[in-house]
Amino acid sequence: MERAERLTPEEERLLLRIARDALTAHVREGRTLSIEAYPLTDALREKRGAFVTLHAGRDLRGCIGSIVNRTPLAEAVRDNAINAAAHDFRFAPVTAAELSGIRIEISALAPGDAPETPFKRVRDVSEIVIGRDGLYIERPGSRGGLLLPQVAAERGWSVEEFLRAVCQKAGYPEDAWSRADARLCRFSAQVFAESSPSSEAAS
Repeated sequence: MERAERLTPEEERLLLRIARDALTAHVREGRTLSIEAYPLTDALREKRGAFVTLHAGRDLRGCIGSIVNRTPLAEAVRDNAINAAAHDFRFAPVTAAELSGIRIEISALAPGDAPETPFKRVRDVSEIVIGRDGLYIERPGSRGGLLLPQVAAERGWSVEEFLRAVCQKAGYPEDAWSRADARLCRFSAQVFAESSPSSEAAS
């Protein structure tokens, strides 16, 4: 990752524990977890975006993230663990009965072209590397679309398929990425997950 060191395995485990504790506190008690008692490193206090993805078996159960480097990474992970459980419009809120079957995945976004963003403007699609890059596209007057780096790799997509998919995610024509009014960006992330549902809760 550019302009930032990779998170250590210990930092990854701590973020997963924060996400798990935040999820549990919200679902069981309706409260927002305080992260100040956790041994946060400088890297976890750095302002960075993050996505939290919840899996129930092989199924997606929620995914929400922040794409502006506005809050410390640990705080972004906490907040998006709650958001993925309660505010992903595609799903009903996660219930207490589901907690033991949910596996948490975190995508910590790397710095981009400017301090406040993880995005790097794509000037030529040859810059896009499957498995390394996620994609974001937006057009004036409409909401954009985003796909995380792991999506294309997991589905075996080519760059062309990835471009079509991110356009579809935004509700645009499949070739919208090539149009003059489109802003296409790539971004990278350090992706890590619990080894099994609730496995990090007791660690």
